[in-house]
Amino acid sequence: MSPVRRGESRPIFNRIAVLRAERSMSRAALAALIEVNPQTVGALERGDHYPSLDLAMRICEVFRLPVEAVFSRSAFTPLSTEYYRNARAEGADRHA
Repeated sequence: MSPVRRGESRPIFNRIAVLRAERSMSRAALAALIEVNPQTVGALERGDHYPSLDLAMRICEVFRLPVEAVFSRSAFTPLSTEYYRNARAEGADRHA
């Protein structure tokens, strides 16, 4: 059974495109660093392909982040949402 079929009920979400954009990194540049084709990076970003554990670890090494910061079983909320939620919480703490 293909990873995509198996993943219909247990998807793997990732932040690869966002992390690349933050670093002004092209798909080709990331592909070279993790030793895959640029098309593989595109397929990962779209969720058409799930990485092996080895590939996931190589991606995390490039971005210097833990696996759970790059990959998740649930959809990531936008980073701006996380930032503003934390900023509101800190503001409330200051006024308490």
